[in-house]
Amino acid sequence: MEVLAALNLGDFAQTFSKMGMFPVFDLAYYIVSILYLKYEPGAVEVSRRSPVASWLCAMLYCFGSYILADVMLGVSPLDYFQYNSHILLASAVWYLVFYCPLNLFYKCVAFLPVKLVLVALKEVVRARKIAAGVHHAHHAYHNGFFIMVIIGYVKGSGVALISNFEQLLRGVWRPETNEILNMSFPTKASLYGAILFTMQEAQWLPVSKGTLILIFTLFMATCKVTMTARHSHGSPFALIESWVCHLLFGSALGGSEEDHHHAAPSSPLKSKEELSEGTRKRKAKKAE
Repeated sequence: MEVLAALNLGDFAQTFSKMGMFPVFDLAYYIVSILYLKYEPGAVEVSRRSPVASWLCAMLYCFGSYILADVMLGVSPLDYFQYNSHILLASAVWYLVFYCPLNLFYKCVAFLPVKLVLVALKEVVRARKIAAGVHHAHHAYHNGFFIMVIIGYVKGSGVALISNFEQLLRGVWRPETNEILNMSFPTKASLYGAILFTMQEAQWLPVSKGTLILIFTLFMATCKVTMTARHSHGSPFALIESWVCHLLFGSALGGSEEDHHHAAPSSPLKSKEELSEGTRKRKAKKAE
């Protein structure tokens, strides 16, 4: 803490933690989320065949964490839809990503340097959502530490935890992609982040909430930008998880055979990008 005071990071962290997310950071969050939706196999076809279904999927990608957290806290799942500006902004992004002439908007936001900036901004929102989820649960259940972790985890994981339901809206059923069975790095990081913010909320960590938000945001943004730039989907926690699971459960995380069997599902984004890019190229050739 003395180092933080010397570098004047405490005031910066406090200012950063109170900075508004709308519209810049939320816009980046919506763009990256809907961009990932477009990578999903069949998502483009659904947007042509049923725009309503495509729009609902996009709303789940943008607001799925709020909906699931509200359901778990006994609030109406439609509660977040009262924020008209957020819904309209996300809808505008959905329309531009899927229906912009010549695919210009998609090409701009999918351009790697631009995408890296958007990914970094999205992680700012993720960290803030985890902290807000833990804080909200703390007010509802003051000593419910497990509830605080769960709500923070749900808020940070986004649509991942209800991805199977979202797939049903697109007419797809792939239970093997269940996020609980094959947790991606953002989902794991959201869980660990929820634990840290819960410890801070319970005053078990000697650090302010603003400082923790800043540190966690920098960690997430650095990891996600690096992974996106390198098209990598491994987890920085892999070595630690393997060691801990071997110590506690007698085997590495998932086991060697499971790692081979689930190698493809554990890195869906890369394969989806490649598949989507190949599909677009083939369609372009046919059009010529």
